[in-house]
Formats: sequence, C-alpha cells, structure tokens
Amino acid sequence: MKTRRYIEIMDTTLRDGEQTSGVSFSASEKLALAQLLLTEVKVDRVEVASARVSAGELEAVKQITRWAASVGMLDKVEVLTFVDGQASLDWMKASGAKVMNLLTKGSLNHLTHQLKKTPDCHFADIQQVINDAQQLGIQVNVYLEDWSNGMRNSPEYVVHYLDFMQTQPICRVLLPDTLGVLTPAESYTFVHQLVTRYPTLHFDFHAHNDYDLGVANVMEAIRAGAHGIHLTVNGLGERAGNAPMASVIAVLRDFMPEVRMGVVEKSLYQVSKIVETFSGLRIPDNKPVVGDNVFTQTAGIHADGDKKNNLYFNALLPERFGRKRSYALGKMSGKANIENNLRELGIQLSEDDLKKVTQRVIELGDLKETVTREDLPYVIADVLNTSAVASRVEVLNYVLTHSKDLKPSATLRVRIDEEQFEENAQGDGQYDAFMNALKSIYNRKKMVLPMLTDYAVRIPTGGRTDALCETIITWKSKNNEFKTRGLDSDQTVSAIKATQKMLNTLE
Repeated sequence: MKTRRYIEIMDTTLRDGEQTSGVSFSASEKLALAQLLLTEVKVDRVEVASARVSAGELEAVKQITRWAASVGMLDKVEVLTFVDGQASLDWMKASGAKVMNLLTKGSLNHLTHQLKKTPDCHFADIQQVINDAQQLGIQVNVYLEDWSNGMRNSPEYVVHYLDFMQTQPICRVLLPDTLGVLTPAESYTFVHQLVTRYPTLHFDFHAHNDYDLGVANVMEAIRAGAHGIHLTVNGLGERAGNAPMASVIAVLRDFMPEVRMGVVEKSLYQVSKIVETFSGLRIPDNKPVVGDNVFTQTAGIHADGDKKNNLYFNALLPERFGRKRSYALGKMSGKANIENNLRELGIQLSEDDLKKVTQRVIELGDLKETVTREDLPYVIADVLNTSAVASRVEVLNYVLTHSKDLKPSATLRVRIDEEQFEENAQGDGQYDAFMNALKSIYNRKKMVLPMLTDYAVRIPTGGRTDALCETIITWKSKNNEFKTRGLDSDQTVSAIKATQKMLNTLE
C-alpha cells in the first residue's frame, strides 16, 4: 500500500486570526490557546504573534515560549517577522522564540510600489536577515506576501526570487493568497508549477476566504503537492478571514484519502467554542462542523429517514467531532422528530398522545417559538392536562399595561358559555390586575373564584430568555385543593393559560 503523504497543519489563529477586526487575545488567552492547539488539537505548528507589535504581545510570546520549552515544543512556536535589519531579531531574542516567519515581497507590484526597491536589493536585505538569524540559532521560514498576484502578473519575478531562495538555509516557503483572490484552478496550477520546479523546497499554502473559496483552494493546493497548510479556528482573519480549520480537516479526511494529518477531530469543536468565547465573535449557527445547527435535523421526513437505515446520514457524523445529532422541534416537526427527542428523555407516549404533542409543537413553531428537547416535558404536561378539560370558559382578548410610577392595569374580554363579558382593573402587577378584572366579571355572575394559594414558575434547565415557561398555580375551593398549569414563552401569558384551565374546572 502506497504511503500516504503527511500534510503539516500550521494554525495561525493567534497571529493572522487576531487581525480580525475587533479581536484581541490577552496573554493568558494566547497561552491557553497555544497549549490547547498543540497538545489537544495536535496541530504541527502555531504562529502566535507578529514581532514588534506591543509590550503585551511580547509578554504573551514569552509565556508561550517558556511553556513550549518546558514540554519540548519550542520548535513548533512561530512568529511573523520583518525585513528590518536587527529590529525583529532583537524582538525574537527577547521573546525566546526560535522560529521566525519572515515577511517578504512575493509580487513585483508590492516590491516596486511599497518598498521601491529592485529585486536584487530586496534579496540582499533578506539574505542578511537570514544570516543574522542563523547566528542566533533562529530557524527561518519565508512568506512571499502577495504571492498569488505575483504568479498572475509577474511570474518571472517569483521564479527569480525562488531561484535565489533555493540557495538559502531556510526550512519552508510560505505561499499566501494575501488578498484572497485565487480560484481553485489557479491554486492548483500555481502550486503545481512551483512544487515541480523546486522539488527540494517545502511549500506551505495560506488561503484567505474573500470569495468563500478558502477550503476549495486548500484542497487544490494539496492536490498540487503543497506540503503544509495554514488554517485558523472558526476561520478568523482579516476581511472575510482565513480557511477554517474544522471544515478543512473534515474535507481532507473525507475526500483526500491520499494524505494524512495529525489533527484530532474530536478536539475541533472544543477549541472552536473556546475561541468563540475569547474572541467575542459568535459562530454562525450554520457554520459547517462547529455551528449549533449543522447536526440538527429539522424536517420530520429527515428524522423518519434516520430511523429507517440512516437514510439522511452522511460521512460527516457528529460523533467524529465530539458532538451529537439532534432533532429540532418546530413547525416542520413530525412524529419522528418528537419520538427521537422523547427517546433521549426516556419518555414513551401512546400514539394518540404523541399526535396531540406533535400538533402542539407545530402550533408553537407557527408562533415562531423555539421548542427545545428540555421543553418537551412541559409541552406534554400542558397538552395532556388541557385535553382533559372542556372549554366552557375562554379568555378571548386582553391588554396588560405596566408603566413606571403607575399601577399596572388589565382589560379583558371573557366568554362564559354563550355570554361575553368585558372588564378592566388595576393591581399590584399585571397578573394581579388580570385577576382583579376577572373577579369583577365573576362577581357579576354571582360566582366566587377559588383562592390562589401557590404560584410557581419553571423554565427548562439552561433555558434561554425565549425558553418556554411553565406556570403552575395551586387553587383552593372550599376544602378542595387543585393545580393547573400553563405554558408559554411569556410568564404572564402562561399564568393566564393556567387560570383559564382553572375556570373550566368550576361547576
């Protein structure tokens, strides 16, 4: 069997990813992420900073290099540096880092208009930095900034540069699509040309995602022979970001069996959530592999198919990433969705009750309610309790008001058998005002309402602000005590629903 080609994974979340607008990691956050990436995710290398940025950045790199040296991983920690004489080298010495990624010009356009130098002058400056780095025992990789446009518009310059680079004691040539302009076809063609022409050089490919082609471009660069790739957690990076790690790893594992990597798939979701917290940038719900919804079946037909020989499964199984498949509850839900969620909760219902619960979930979905698995026991209790009560009394309409320094008020219209009544009242709270108006209506009917003896509100564990709310009210009528419950995302509305059930128990 042919040996699979090993692809180095270099994570640049802490350097290029930190160039995301509004993102800045603290020294302790950088250290924690570097440790997690190297020891749990098991990337091959981490690019942790740019030289000469700030005192805080220097302190972060010092902490990382001290830790890395203590565990034998110092050669896996890299820093972006510049062709600036001794300045970056002095910063490297102070930081304790031993691998520098030297930023140089990969296109004639950048060289001519930004540096205003000739190629030979630039190469001489680069050679001096490399020589000085060697004297300090610092390993050098070289970035060709704007390399993608260099290959498009000045390929003769790129060849001239790499002819020179072949003579230098460097470890890797880093090929960034700096402006994210490459197509997959170009990524393959340009990388293949260089790998073929320079078989002794190690080439890394660094994709940006401006056209949403980062993952595709990485695939083609590897197919063309690239030896390493640069990725970021959650696709952080300038503008539209870099190629996202989780997506790339999943794609390479499933569609490029000829290559292998050291990354541990089960760690990808964990590191993604930590970076989400540290960066303050929320992961979109539909982001592949790590988004909240990507392993969620919504349509009832899909849930039914999953029961029947996993008809809607693919190779992208959530268990690979330490996750679980879930079945969303809403207006698209079918019985299969409900059954799958009930099974997770250890609940079984009769066919008739299952139909009633399914219908109630669909109704909540039509009202834009988000129903979670944890809401289901409340939905079940509400539905089964409601179905047992005849609806002689109905709260048709109500308006509840609450204003600063004014007493809350309620106006409501109620149907009792075939009669309708309207009343308004004030109270110490909106529900109290509602009950006062209701008592006025029942006084007109010469009927006495039961006494409210207990009022309890519950939401599911971990409930959000839009979680379903269950209100359980205990009533006392003569010597008889009973409870009714209501369910809604609004606490007061759930209490009104519980009250309507109470009204329908009165004789």
